[in-house]
Amino acid sequence: MKENLLIDLSKQFAVDVVNLCTEIKEHRKSNVLLNQLLRSGTSIGANIHEANYASSKADFINKFQIALKECYETDYWLGLFKDTNMITVEEYHGLFSQCSKIRKLLIASITTAKSHKE
Repeated sequence: MKENLLIDLSKQFAVDVVNLCTEIKEHRKSNVLLNQLLRSGTSIGANIHEANYASSKADFINKFQIALKECYETDYWLGLFKDTNMITVEEYHGLFSQCSKIRKLLIASITTAKSHKE
């Protein structure tokens, strides 16, 4: 159940990041940093999705840990974009909130997976 929620949340988050980056490129200043946010923000969901096809429990945990690292990187880029006025405070809070929810679910899932014996 938690994995399905994570898949849904991370996919919606990726869609929102893609839409934001597209809007920034079209209507605001184009910036090389957009690629960083786009990469990390969409990688979260890709790794969560890939974990569903993991070959082992260790592989599953590893994919979730990569997704978690991408969440932390995305948090960094969102904060930088806010601090440099590339995005509004409202845009920042919306995406940061989504990313935080995904991060908390990933941490809980990793902890649960590590505590269960194979």
